[in-house]
Amino acid sequence: TGEVLEEIPDVWIYPARHFVSTRENLLRAVESIKKELDERLGELRSQGKLLEAERLEKRTLYDIEMMLEIGYCPGIENYSRHLSGRKPGERPACLLDYFPDDFLVIIDESHVTVPQIRGMQHGDRSRKLTLIEHGFRLPSCLDNRPLTFEEFEALCPQTIYVSATPGDYELEKTGGEVVEQLIRPTGLVDPKIEVRPTAGQVEDLWGEIKKRLAKNERVLVTTLTKRMAEDLADYFVSMGVKARYLHSEIDAIERVEILRDLRLGKIEVLVGVNLLREGLDLPEVSLVAIMDADREGFLRSYRSLIQIAGRAARHEAGTVILYADEITDSMRKAIEETERRRKIQEEYNRKHGITPKSIKKSVESIMLTTAVADARTDESRSREAIPEYVRELPVEGQIEELVRFMQQAAKELNFEYAAFLRDQIKELQKQLGSPDVLKKKKRRAPFRKLKRLNRFY
Repeated sequence: TGEVLEEIPDVWIYPARHFVSTRENLLRAVESIKKELDERLGELRSQGKLLEAERLEKRTLYDIEMMLEIGYCPGIENYSRHLSGRKPGERPACLLDYFPDDFLVIIDESHVTVPQIRGMQHGDRSRKLTLIEHGFRLPSCLDNRPLTFEEFEALCPQTIYVSATPGDYELEKTGGEVVEQLIRPTGLVDPKIEVRPTAGQVEDLWGEIKKRLAKNERVLVTTLTKRMAEDLADYFVSMGVKARYLHSEIDAIERVEILRDLRLGKIEVLVGVNLLREGLDLPEVSLVAIMDADREGFLRSYRSLIQIAGRAARHEAGTVILYADEITDSMRKAIEETERRRKIQEEYNRKHGITPKSIKKSVESIMLTTAVADARTDESRSREAIPEYVRELPVEGQIEELVRFMQQAAKELNFEYAAFLRDQIKELQKQLGSPDVLKKKKRRAPFRKLKRLNRFY
């Protein structure tokens, strides 16, 4: 609201890893920790777990000594119940406690966010039970935890769940009262969905990709495993396409760069497993291909299919191809729901004389979306700067040295630095007007790679 509640002359902000408390509270907490330690040591010794008891005693006494001497210890948050004077099992304090009584919670992509909130406390508890069992922590560490889902619910007075595919929990909570926002002001309709047989799906997809590339459009492909994604991407690269794979082993910053490069046209085809879903706004993508769409499961559920198909909904010619030998219930529901949404938008377009048009963004605006990732990458590259003596060499000498450095970096699996050097080499070659020393000879069609792919499909 912009209303000034209070003017504070100064404020102390403490390090996040330090637990701030008074000396009096600290001494009280230490006595409470010692009492719990004695009880737990008795339990472990009675069970014959002497090694675990010794480990726990050493660890806890060391932590107590650190707290008394310097006021904190590594992992002090595990003693938060004692420091804050809470009862066993009592909910920890959180930021939501500081909100006014009538605040509004908006949960975006609720079909995945709600299960994550529900799972946080279970995952934390499971990990800490192992630590307790083996004498690494006292049982009170369980009280330094995320909120349970029930506690989170009780703290949220009013909630809006936002999702293109609401989960069962959200639908149950609304009592059937769902507000649909299907109309897009751009007039863009949900993509057309086609079902094609799995036999020869790689060759069929290759034909569709060539059509899209001729129009300077992009393609997303989803597979069931990382290995399939890598092999399919390698196959398209060997056919002369600028293709990349995207899966969980690629770190978050590099994922952002890959998606940016897809939009800029540096990548034409992106193959993934489960990352090409919620939140990806890719107006340049006109085709989404879903391999093995009839394999029922988490990756091919009704909600997953709707989310994946939605990546083609930002393009006026958006199309989704489901490669399947049978129509599963999930596929049928996804096709029917997409068709229902298409008809609503088409009717709205007819009524208001709207012609669907894709959003086109400039290179500058696309680059702005990855400014943070670019800054991180530039920072990491600057740490591995090109040696000064190389910059003093003639351009031909610089190229020769950088090629050597690049090959060495690739051998050491430092691919980010190798790619950086490759770009530097290309810039120097442009200055000279010399041929690309990195360019490989054109290879024949890789039938061996295609055979291996056909084993998967």
